[in-house]
Amino acid sequence: MRAPLLTFNRMRSILTALFFCFSLVFSSTGQETKRIYQFDIKEEIAAPIWRTTKLAMEEAHDLKVDVIFIHMNTYGGAVDAADSIRTKILQSTIPVMILIDNNAASAGALISLACDSIFMRPGSTMGAATVVNQSGEQVPDKYQSYMRKKMRATAEENGRDPDIAEAMVDPDKEVEGVSEKGKVVTLTVSEAIDLGFCDGEYGTMEEALHHAGIDDYTVIKQRLSATDSIIGWLINPAISSILILVIFGGIYFELQSPGLGFPIVAAMAAAVLYFAPLYLEGLAANWEILIFIAGLILIALELFVIPGFGVAGIAGISLAITALALAMVGNVGFDFSPVDGSVLIRSFLIAIISSTASVAGSILLAVKLFQTNAFAHFILKTAQNKEDGYVGTSTKEFELIGLEGVAYTDMMPSGKVEIEGHLHDAASETGYIEKGQRVRVISYSTAQIKVRAI
Repeated sequence: MRAPLLTFNRMRSILTALFFCFSLVFSSTGQETKRIYQFDIKEEIAAPIWRTTKLAMEEAHDLKVDVIFIHMNTYGGAVDAADSIRTKILQSTIPVMILIDNNAASAGALISLACDSIFMRPGSTMGAATVVNQSGEQVPDKYQSYMRKKMRATAEENGRDPDIAEAMVDPDKEVEGVSEKGKVVTLTVSEAIDLGFCDGEYGTMEEALHHAGIDDYTVIKQRLSATDSIIGWLINPAISSILILVIFGGIYFELQSPGLGFPIVAAMAAAVLYFAPLYLEGLAANWEILIFIAGLILIALELFVIPGFGVAGIAGISLAITALALAMVGNVGFDFSPVDGSVLIRSFLIAIISSTASVAGSILLAVKLFQTNAFAHFILKTAQNKEDGYVGTSTKEFELIGLEGVAYTDMMPSGKVEIEGHLHDAASETGYIEKGQRVRVISYSTAQIKVRAI
């Protein structure tokens, strides 16, 4: 009776041991094979990079990968975009590693400090995070203070020395054995390793992952769709400037020849290309687009309905430029507290400079075209002789040159004038002329009288 019982217990023990071994094997196999999501930050830190980073982080979390790995090589860029990327990385529930291929300067340093592990290629540097403007000059201290605190808080979050991080921004910050007063901190690879800002000097992702104890893995690289690539390209500040040029240039040329034509179609297409990607990215809001449309309506009313150029025209231009500028920043409704002041100023400068350059350039281009023979090949050169039955038009309009008359209608700039009891189609050379104002004929060309207010 005892033998069967012993056999049963022995068999149960053997089965239990086998089950444990199989569980251990499958468990260890699952732990060894890691999935790595890899993407690059190798351009100026701006809206397009923030967009691709956001897409990458969201896709990595949807795929539930084990590690997110970033390749970085940048000289920095916009503080607001860098801060958004920093926040996204700090909020990640997946470990984030970064390999600095060559440079992690300025905004790049802030992003690097947000990562759980930092690796650097031989010869790389990290630091020099002082906030500067487009000319490379330091901006006022209130913007430096914002960056100092961001660098310090990010370093503290990941257990790195906050004083050294702050010294990367502030030249007046002294850290014994690291920085002198008057110089911002930039770390070489060996310095970064000694100070705890770098986990190792490695040339490739494979070497860095091996250091982290990851040898069995598969890599998933970010693949942007054509739509994502186009949107990223359109929200680039340089492209936004060009679109603003086309918007105001198209409006100007359309006003010179009223009626639905190519200039206004180009302006409308540019406006759609400007606002659509910003709207999809959550930057441009409905009210900002409505302000832009209201501005255009006011400009049209000023030019075609209201005499002169005054409050409505100035208000229209102000609203249009304001809408274009605000669409580029990530405000929440009418709350601009999350927006860095330097970013807001930059957006307004882009809108103002681009619109002014557009109008000025359009005026110069129009004058240049009419003063050259650039379009001479469009001119009809065939002779239409009287002997062949052609009848010439009257030349009496040339006799009006030098005569005075009265504006029969408001001229904006086209209208009618009364000269010696006869009405004539005319155009003002100097802009708006009010009805009843005396005018003098100064020329006759392109079948139209040109007048000037007296």
